[in-house]
Amino acid sequence: MAFALRLARLVDALNERIARLAAWLVVAAVVISAGNAISRKAFSLSSNAWLEAQWYLFGAVFLLGASWTLKRNEHVRIDVVSSRLSPRTRGWIDVVGHALFLIPFALVHVLTAIPFFLLSWRTGEVSPNAGGLPLWPAKILVLLGFAMLLAQGVSELVKKVAVLRGALPDAGEGGPPVSGFTS
Repeated sequence: MAFALRLARLVDALNERIARLAAWLVVAAVVISAGNAISRKAFSLSSNAWLEAQWYLFGAVFLLGASWTLKRNEHVRIDVVSSRLSPRTRGWIDVVGHALFLIPFALVHVLTAIPFFLLSWRTGEVSPNAGGLPLWPAKILVLLGFAMLLAQGVSELVKKVAVLRGALPDAGEGGPPVSGFTS
């Protein structure tokens, strides 16, 4: 269990760093969006590449931020039901949900994203829009995003099992996420 918890800590740290960098992509997208709008209105200049760059950046934020959201336990829940359950029951629901739904879902997406990306990269696929961008950067973001979500799902599963076994303290509702463990 100690080895699995060390790996979980590494996954947590990696996803934290990547998400913090990805958050800056929002700034880049806003700058590109504003620049494109200004150039279109003031100079009648526009480019599909700038529009597609915005889409890539926003997509990157969501794909690379999903694992961080999971790590911080800020994903969508049905709080009306969840709040009425004991912490142990919520822990078991998380274990079952991660093991039976999240991890297989992310794994299927990783496995299908590999050929999706590789074909695009090998063929030099480009957007069909005039002046559009290559598509492989957007497609590799799908692969990276789901790979990070898969790794974080395993990390969360390890931590939830550790809490249920008593190897980690339970942070409880409103406390820091379990990923802030120190052992």
